[in-house]
Amino acid sequence: MRRVLAYIFGAFMIFLLGVLLAFMLRLPITQNFSREEAGRIVLFSSFVLLMMLRVPIAFCLSIPAFLTAIYLKLPVMVIFQRMGAGINAFSLIAIPFFILAGQIMAEGGIAQKIVEFSNILIGRVRGGLAMVNILASMFFGGVSGSSVADTSSIGAFLIPMMVQQGYDRDFSIAVTITSSTLGIIIPPSHNMIIYSLAAGGVSIGALFMAGYIPGIMVGVAQMIVAYIISRKRNYPVAGKVGLREALIITRDSILGLLVGVIIIAGIIFGVFTATEASVVAAVYALIITIFVYKTMDLRKLLRTFQNTAVVIAMVMFIIASSSAFGYLLAYLKVPAIVAGALTSITTNKYVLLLLINLMLLFLGMIMDMAPLILITTPILLPLVRSLGMSPIQFGIVMMINLGIGLCTPPVGTTLFVGCAIGKSTMERVARASIPFYLAMIAILLLVTYVPWFTMFLGGRFVR
Repeated sequence: MRRVLAYIFGAFMIFLLGVLLAFMLRLPITQNFSREEAGRIVLFSSFVLLMMLRVPIAFCLSIPAFLTAIYLKLPVMVIFQRMGAGINAFSLIAIPFFILAGQIMAEGGIAQKIVEFSNILIGRVRGGLAMVNILASMFFGGVSGSSVADTSSIGAFLIPMMVQQGYDRDFSIAVTITSSTLGIIIPPSHNMIIYSLAAGGVSIGALFMAGYIPGIMVGVAQMIVAYIISRKRNYPVAGKVGLREALIITRDSILGLLVGVIIIAGIIFGVFTATEASVVAAVYALIITIFVYKTMDLRKLLRTFQNTAVVIAMVMFIIASSSAFGYLLAYLKVPAIVAGALTSITTNKYVLLLLINLMLLFLGMIMDMAPLILITTPILLPLVRSLGMSPIQFGIVMMINLGIGLCTPPVGTTLFVGCAIGKSTMERVARASIPFYLAMIAILLLVTYVPWFTMFLGGRFVR
């Protein structure tokens, strides 16, 4: 079977290469296509071909943009200008500092303190350690804003601990990776900042507030699933923590949890902007880990800066490449074609929203989150607005959708990290994650069809 699939995969790649070469060389067979149709074929065939060759996503976006510009005889300088314009936004300054704050907290041991605090709150039930894992992700997600940081920091010591106490390895990894997506929904989330940019300047403060209720809903749904499975498999109950030890753990963990409180409170009450909040978060995290917890030494600090620089470079290159790719999508009228294709299937609002969710879930399985936000937002936002959905609500719908994609095969970044830490295969972990996927999809549909869950808080802070 695998050999047959490999042959099909190879044949399709050869077909795409042949199509691309035929259009780039302007062979007679391509003359029946209009200029825009040919441009769309060049753009998407080169994009899919590079994706299948496992080329880094930034190059999967930038190379097709250049090839399409050359084919359409557009000035190549336009692509460079669009790439520059894509990252020439003041609000993007917040992304490097939020990433830095998350890296500092992961290296500085704040995640472990949050786990200990979560254990005090919810550890003494059947399968308590699995629920601690989820609750810790809710807290840490509101601090780091990164699912990968959550998985790599919390998972590094919770997965072995869960296995040691009798939990199945695949279940332990599945709980960790699916709950880590809460860092994308519960603010602060740098992916919400990327969405704000792609959506034309939607209030970041409103997006942050809108993420709280859906994020808590997803976390509670995952806890219910974890409890049911734990009861069925008779997983253990965590030991009791003494009062004195509980007070010490609470005191230490609250200092770390205050990062999220400071950021959100500062934005809501107008003390500082989201960009300034990111700097405050990074400085506060440094002070806490160096002078209070004393877990950050010079070596760790240099490693943190190095890791942050690599991540920032990747994110900014992706944003720049996505901007050029998005420009060509608009130039070739792809948003109008997608909207027309969806509305030709049905004009029913609820069915259209379901189709959009299915599309995002599928795309999330084969592409990374940041480029998907930048590419699909300009295409889908006008359509959902015409259906009466607020850009704020759609932003949270997109965060949940693409968050699920981060822990689903074949291109789930968080799934890969969890499998590497937990020493298991992608297939086994994906199978163990199915109940959690279903819970997340149920909440996704609730958030899609009931605006109250996002707009009750998010609508109050629109500026």
